[in-house]
Amino acid sequence: MTATDTETLTRATPEGDDTLLDVKNIEVIYNSVILVLKGVSLSVKKGGITALLGGNGAGKTTTLKAVSRLLKSERGEVTKGQILYRGDRIEGMAPADMVKRGVIQVMEGRHCFEHLTIEENLMTGAYTRGDGRRKVEDDLDLVYTYFPRLKERRKSQAGYTSGGEQQMCAIGRALMSRPETVLLDEPSMGLAPQLVEEIFGIVKDLNEKEGVSFLLAEQNTNVALRFAHQGYILESGRVVMDGKAADLRENPDVKEFYLGMSDEGRKSFRDTRSYRRRKRWLS
Repeated sequence: MTATDTETLTRATPEGDDTLLDVKNIEVIYNSVILVLKGVSLSVKKGGITALLGGNGAGKTTTLKAVSRLLKSERGEVTKGQILYRGDRIEGMAPADMVKRGVIQVMEGRHCFEHLTIEENLMTGAYTRGDGRRKVEDDLDLVYTYFPRLKERRKSQAGYTSGGEQQMCAIGRALMSRPETVLLDEPSMGLAPQLVEEIFGIVKDLNEKEGVSFLLAEQNTNVALRFAHQGYILESGRVVMDGKAADLRENPDVKEFYLGMSDEGRKSFRDTRSYRRRKRWLS
């Protein structure tokens, strides 16, 4: 990002407002027919970790792709509402524009370049940068500091590394672009519990020590709410509950339906008063 771009973004953010991303009542339709998001609103604060929670098909990945502008590759379109980043509307921008603004998405399933080595994968994240090789090498060292396992496997072909190492590689590759905000999609998918804790611990360190803001989509509500500051719960393309992560962890409905603390099994928010109150408020 150039100095001019930085100045422009700074002016676009109201003084004293720490909101980086503001999603306002968006609807998303695929193939001009399938309505997936139905009035989703959320915000991401600068320097925060915001969790987007819900089961498979709730609309989490679609929300991330609406922000990163990757919807068009899947014939998706934001048809209503607004998405603002640092006060600027971004619905009409290209994915490359979002990268230049410091917004990077780490896709579900990791998507490493299997035929490249770990280090070559990491270096692809710095492709758009123009601040000199020395700074890129410094950032590579920083990535290896947070992910020492990647340094050990840096010459290994990515396709022959473990799922956990590939997830670390995908996050490290995003960091090589010097992001301000990372959209992290299902980081725990397919990983052993110990590796999930390790990945989320690194996310926490990156947030606290490097100032990277995160919007993460996650089905593992228990882990996500322990590391996030703010949470939004989606069902069927709607936000049915939101609040501080600490408050959501103690909410009886969240405990019963998402944290497995009930003998009655998982239910839908459609069966609860809190959902009906929230649904009327959205409408």
